[in-house]
Amino acid sequence: MRSSLTRLQDDLRRAEDSLALLLGQWRPDAAGEPEQLIEFWEGREAQARRLYELEYGARSSLLVFQSGANNVAPVPSTLIKPADTEEELEEPEEPEEPVLRKEGNPAAAYRVVVDRDFLSEPAALRALDERLAAGHQVRVVDQPLIKLVIADGETAMVQVEGGRSMVLGPPVVLLAVELFESVWRRSRPYLREDGDLSPMDRRLLQLMLSGLTDAATAHQLDTSPRTVQRRLRALMDVAAVSSRVQLGWYAMRNNWV
Repeated sequence: MRSSLTRLQDDLRRAEDSLALLLGQWRPDAAGEPEQLIEFWEGREAQARRLYELEYGARSSLLVFQSGANNVAPVPSTLIKPADTEEELEEPEEPEEPVLRKEGNPAAAYRVVVDRDFLSEPAALRALDERLAAGHQVRVVDQPLIKLVIADGETAMVQVEGGRSMVLGPPVVLLAVELFESVWRRSRPYLREDGDLSPMDRRLLQLMLSGLTDAATAHQLDTSPRTVQRRLRALMDVAAVSSRVQLGWYAMRNNWV
């Protein structure tokens, strides 16, 4: 079973690498390339604004890969912030930073896949909890993801380098849609609502399965490494296993995660 899972992960990684390589080789001045298929966006602010336009311009659906080390729209910047005070409202209206996602697009159904690097980011779990509260579907994979947003199945934005993204139109966007659906089928739910486990234990298992250290897991859960170790030991006792690897397999077979 483990070898099959490893092959699936390798296949997905190769598919992502191939897509990124293909897109990276395209240039807008390439001979014979239809201009309407591809747009190039350079720089943090330009990418963030185009990402905002795609998200809030979507009419029905948004498919998203979220990965760590995102310098276009860092996780803490996408969280809902408290209402401005009167003093803050008196400040100049011209912001220094681009407008980023706050509450999401209510017209669109979100399906979001996050990876291990994303789960390591500050406030990642809070961001995912906000997505769940907003009705978004969230799933997790252990292999690294490219940064990807697909609006209505018609337009995709792919970050091929840290400071460079491409926006794809039909029919090229179908490559990105196929990649997303392939990853979605092989991902696992972020939090299941069925079963007897507490939400804290489900989060703990997700972080363990994603390979975070006890210290990193404790930081995400706002607790101590000793508490993490104690809770994992208790879960191992419930599952009647003697190692974390066995606990991970038990959790996945028995729908704990």
